[in-house]
Amino acid sequence: MSTSGEAVLKSQMEIESEAAEWLQRRHFWDWSASDQSELDAWLAQSTAHEIAFVRLMAGYGRTDRLVALRAPRMDRSALTRLLRIAAGLAVVAALGTWAMQTPSTPTETRYVTPVGGRQTIMLADGSRIDLNTDSEIRLGGDRNHRLAFLDKGEAYFQIRHDASRPFVVRAGAHRVVDLGTKFLVRTGGDRMDVTLVEGRARVDANGGARSVDLLPGDEVIATARQLTTVHKTSQDLGNQLGWRRGVIVFRHTTLADAAAEFNRYNPNRIVIGSAEVAALKIDGTFPSDDPDSFAEIAQVILHLRVERRAGSIVLTK
Repeated sequence: MSTSGEAVLKSQMEIESEAAEWLQRRHFWDWSASDQSELDAWLAQSTAHEIAFVRLMAGYGRTDRLVALRAPRMDRSALTRLLRIAAGLAVVAALGTWAMQTPSTPTETRYVTPVGGRQTIMLADGSRIDLNTDSEIRLGGDRNHRLAFLDKGEAYFQIRHDASRPFVVRAGAHRVVDLGTKFLVRTGGDRMDVTLVEGRARVDANGGARSVDLLPGDEVIATARQLTTVHKTSQDLGNQLGWRRGVIVFRHTTLADAAAEFNRYNPNRIVIGSAEVAALKIDGTFPSDDPDSFAEIAQVILHLRVERRAGSIVLTK
């Protein structure tokens, strides 16, 4: 306890002791007008004195000993006011006791990245979270769990395993339970994609209605209706994590999907002009923050027209 806390506690204890002495004098001594004047002066010094004294008076009343006291000089209205204060204090004390006995709500820390931004979050236990573009995560926990709520976007987790406090990632109705793991989570709508890079993890879909254990290379897609697992090669995993080094990797990717991926990272959006153009496929590694370079390469390789408008790059035949 701090020095200031000890001083406050000591003051409260002294006040209670002094109030008890006054009550004892009134109960057992031959109480005089002079004694009453001294008590009145002590009561007038602070509300804390008044509350302590009235609270002790009420205690005597509950044990039927208050009748042995001579009538106090304070009038009925003043006594009523002090009794109300004492009752209020009792309510506050009861609430304080309840608050101490009731587990507190876990505090949360919120992290948000803008479009095109990334952030690395280092946790006290040695775990690390890389937050991708346009993402939002809340971190918290209790005595039994370490918790992350991925409300939006994508994050890569490198978790220091602790069997006594598992790390749980929640995304909508789905969750990932770490079993000593490196894994990638992406969320949008009611869908959560989880890719296990290393270690072990379990995915519980729709509040645990369906569950699956992951092996390295497994990708699980959880939606409101189904839980699907596919396996990826180490090269696929490296490509998927390209954003951590600032690049996007496409392998036989349709132009529609490539444009959607670029648009996650840039306010200057790529617009596909037709279904025919959207179905074209492209390969390559591109800086995630340079949609103009992507458009120029698409123009040369796929023989497309590039039209730049306010806030957008339109690709057409």
